[in-house]
Amino acid sequence: MATAQLTDGTGARSTAVGRLSALGRAELTLLVRNRAALFVALLLPLAMVLAMQSSLKELDLGKIKMSLAEAAVIGGTGFILLLVIHVNLVSAYVARREELVLKRLRTGEISDREILAGTALPAVGLALAQVLLLVAASIALLDVGAPKRPDLLLAGVVLGVVLLVALALVVSAVTRTVESAQLTTMPVYLVSALGSGLFVPLELMPEKVASIAELLPMTGVMTLIRDGWVGASDGKDLLGAALTALAWIVLSVFAVNRWFRWEPRR
Repeated sequence: MATAQLTDGTGARSTAVGRLSALGRAELTLLVRNRAALFVALLLPLAMVLAMQSSLKELDLGKIKMSLAEAAVIGGTGFILLLVIHVNLVSAYVARREELVLKRLRTGEISDREILAGTALPAVGLALAQVLLLVAASIALLDVGAPKRPDLLLAGVVLGVVLLVALALVVSAVTRTVESAQLTTMPVYLVSALGSGLFVPLELMPEKVASIAELLPMTGVMTLIRDGWVGASDGKDLLGAALTALAWIVLSVFAVNRWFRWEPRR
């Protein structure tokens, strides 16, 4: 991967927006060329939504006043964020580190934060586009009404994006190769899928299990996303969900500042 161009055609110093755009375009080109990454980003979330619908049929969703379509859409939003952002970005950051791209970029005008953000731009943009498509398709084609609290849905998605980018940076620090990223991404993916309300809503879990699940990284995000659609929780629960998500973001950023690696281990 070539480093992003940091000057314009006249040789003038670039702006932050220009640097991010250049790096984002380079990353998008690499993403399009990577068939495995494209499969994870485009087809795997749809496959997980279809699989989730089969498992949700076994649950008594009537107890929590939620339809099968609503539960699938809510869980599908979480899977899009997990697969498109977290799983893809861990591999991307590790690949750029091992190829010495991150090291070379740091010798130029672009800042560390711009490097990390620019690398994440294509995955984040693709995830947001898929979420919008899912929302539009659900309203138009499924028996799902418009979100009751669009502000909460937006807040949940934004917090989810920030959290999963930060967690991807943390996980990349302990991932030695792109191949091993398939294993190191599994803990966040499985814990979130099984414990944060993607497959099984927390209200249908045993009380002790649910109380532990409420503290997981993605649970606060999924609570906000769910309430954006169905508006089921009160203000106290929503505040707790937002604080949980923010706490995990702060912890993740601290871990990134402390342990993120810019060069390969030798």
